Amino acid sequence: MKTKHKVGLAALAFLGFLAYAGKTKAQDAPKSSASKQEFRLSVGPEVGIPVGNLSDVYNWNLGGSVQMDIPIVQSLYVTVNAGYNNFFIKDEFKQQGGHNMQLIPVKAGLKYFPVGNVFYVQGEAGVSFLANKTDLQANKSTAFVYAPQIGALIPLAPKNYLDVGFRWESTSSFYDGGSYANFLGLRVAYSFGL
Repeated sequence: MKTKHKVGLAALAFLGFLAYAGKTKAQDAPKSSASKQEFRLSVGPEVGIPVGNLSDVYNWNLGGSVQMDIPIVQSLYVTVNAGYNNFFIKDEFKQQGGHNMQLIPVKAGLKYFPVGNVFYVQGEAGVSFLANKTDLQANKSTAFVYAPQIGALIPLAPKNYLDVGFRWESTSSFYDGGSYANFLGLRVAYSFGL
């Protein structure tokens, strides 16, 4: 089994465990804080594994993001997210003068809790800025990005949560005729109600 598939399965198993832990924790939490619509701000690290053509040049990525969840109607939120991701180049390309790729994605989307207040599905789209365009000799400094995600919002205390999301993120090419930059990512963030 390929490493990418193992990581994907491990991430799904991890989400399942967290959801189970969150369900038992949510039973102990006050019901008013778990079911109340509230503005939430989350901050956390992200890690990912490039897939497709991107995996030919880069090993993995590390970054972080800040996200605001704005309630619209019951169980539905608008999300606004800004972050940073550094893709670490493989040694063989680094020795040839290659550089890490540094992206600053800015996205907006929707987060929906289909059943209860733990599991969610989320979709975002926006623009990704290439922070080191000159180093990579890219044609463009911005590109379209989209990211479908599944996750769990696990109550820790009133108005405090652990937001764990597993996503596919795809950025269109910064090169004329180039391929998309795709990766599987895991975000583990501390979230708090405002």
